Amino acid sequence: MLPLLLDPAKFQDALVTARGEERAHVALRALETLWFNTGTLCNLTCANCYIESSPRNDRLAYLSAAEVRAYLDEIERDRHATRLIGFTGGEPFMNRELSAMLEDVLSRGLQAMVLTNAMKPMQRMKPALLGLLARHGKRLTLRVSVDHYGKTLHEKERGARSWKPTVDGLVWLAENGFDVHVAGRRFSDESEAEVRAGYARLFAELGVAIDAQSPVSLVLFPEMDAKVDVPEITTACWGILKKSPDSVMCASARMVVKRKGAQRPAVVACTLLPYEPQFELGHTLGESVGAVRLNHPHCAKFCVLGGAACSQ
Repeated sequence: MLPLLLDPAKFQDALVTARGEERAHVALRALETLWFNTGTLCNLTCANCYIESSPRNDRLAYLSAAEVRAYLDEIERDRHATRLIGFTGGEPFMNRELSAMLEDVLSRGLQAMVLTNAMKPMQRMKPALLGLLARHGKRLTLRVSVDHYGKTLHEKERGARSWKPTVDGLVWLAENGFDVHVAGRRFSDESEAEVRAGYARLFAELGVAIDAQSPVSLVLFPEMDAKVDVPEITTACWGILKKSPDSVMCASARMVVKRKGAQRPAVVACTLLPYEPQFELGHTLGESVGAVRLNHPHCAKFCVLGGAACSQ
């Protein structure tokens, strides 16, 4: 059965839905997690990358360590409740200043998480990673993208010959004592229990101590397609769904990006919407504290209905 295409009348007005109902919005409860998109360049071109990362996509330029430092200084100065700094891309390890960024974050006593495919760009930085581990221990987490527990479906998403380098990188991280998590996708017809059981078998075969039943150690993200129909979220939905706005990612997180050709970075509402102008909230963290209107299919499918969050 073909998926239903998104009704073109939906997600057009930031304040009201296509039915004229008040659109849901989410206030920033506290800035607990700050993400940095280190740049959209990646060593892979995945089939369904929400940010369209590839070896050629540089729509988001590389951030510098100095630009990251300015936001870390702002966190300290304004006493934000930030405890986790996340790095995503593209492939973050393609940014040559990543190790300096991580040193800055960890030396301030913050937690750091890097989302990586664990392939050649990360493996080139093994000495730097071992140094960070020696100095800062388990405050550094590496979340490795393994889209399925089986090679065939993983490579269907990530491309031929992508399985072995990723698995080798995952095993190296685990054997050297890093705090390692895995991110998978719910894009097969299997139930979540079946998927987690499959990852448990994989982790046992590899000899890596990752708990496949933990939603933190193994994060399973829903598939997203902005062209597929999804309900709009209204203010009434919170009660209907018995869900609090505080549970949605933009209640506790923001992301910093630098657009190609821009003079300075900008702060956007979340990791899922780096290109949408309506979700750009300013250049500083102070300017980004306003409420976010859930005016995009990803808001509904990933966050509200999917119950997912990148910082899990």
